[in-house]
Amino acid sequence: MAKQLTRLWVGIDAGKAHHWLTAVDETGTTIWSKKVPNDESAILTALGEILALADQVHWAVDIAGTASALLLALLAAHGQQALYVPGRTVNRMSGSYRGEAKTDARDAYVIAETARLRRDFTSIDVPAQLAADLALLTAHRTDLIADRVRMLNRLRDMLTGIFPALERAFDYADHKGALILLTRHQTPAAIRRHGQARLTAWLKGRNVRNPDAIATTALQAARTQHTTLPGQDVAAGIVAEIATQILALDDRLKHIDQQIRQTFRTHPQAHIIESLPGMGPILGIRVHRRSR
Repeated sequence: MAKQLTRLWVGIDAGKAHHWLTAVDETGTTIWSKKVPNDESAILTALGEILALADQVHWAVDIAGTASALLLALLAAHGQQALYVPGRTVNRMSGSYRGEAKTDARDAYVIAETARLRRDFTSIDVPAQLAADLALLTAHRTDLIADRVRMLNRLRDMLTGIFPALERAFDYADHKGALILLTRHQTPAAIRRHGQARLTAWLKGRNVRNPDAIATTALQAARTQHTTLPGQDVAAGIVAEIATQILALDDRLKHIDQQIRQTFRTHPQAHIIESLPGMGPILGIRVHRRSR
C-alpha cells in the first residue's frame, strides 16, 4: 500500500461539461490526473480519491462561476478551500513549462504548480450558497445587458428608417426621457402637431427630467423633415414597442442590481472590498472572482 503523502496541490481546469484535475506533490511530480465529468457522483469520487492520498490538500481553480459552482459547493461541503488562479496567470506561467501544446491536463498541471510555488493568491472563504447566488445573479445581469444592447440597436435602426434626425438627437442608451418620448411620439408630424407646450406637459406628467429641453430637441428634429417615409406607421409602432420594452428591462436591471447589492453585502469581506475607491458590489464581485 502506497505511503500517504503530507501535502498535495490540486489544479482544476474547470469547464461546463467536465473538469480536469491534476494533483502534484511537493516536488511538482504528478500524482493523480483525470478528466472528471461535471456530475455530482463523479466529482465526489474524484474528491475521495484525492483526499485519500495526502494529509493536506490545497485546491486551485481557474474559474469561479457557474461552470465550477457544483465543484466548489462539494469542496466546501468537505471542508476544503480553493484558491482562484486567474486565467491570465495560468497563461503566463505556462511559458515556464516545457511539453505538449495547450490541453486541459496541461492547464490543470500549471494551475497546481502555480498554487504550489506562489503564495500570493489570497483564499477568501465564501459560503457555497453565497458564491452560487452571486454567480447566477451576475450571469443573469450580463444576459439582460446584452438583450438591452440588441434592442437599442434595433430601435436605432427602425428610427433611422423613418426619422433619422430624431435618431441622431439623443443617446438612447443613456437617456430615459428620450425613450419615454418614443413610447408616444415617433414621427415628425406627430411631434410638430403637439407643439412645445403640450409635448413638455406630457413629458412632465411622466416625471421626465428636463422635459422642456427634450421637447425642444425633438421639435428641432421634427422641423427638419416633412417627408413621410414608406412604412412609417408600422415602424413607428415597432419603435414605441421597443422603447417600452427597454424601459421595462431597465426596471428589471434595477431590481437585479438591488438583489446583487443585498446578496453581496452578506459576503464576509464585503465591507473591505467596497471600501476600495470606486468599488461597488458588481465590480467587487468581478474583482473577487477574477483578480486573485
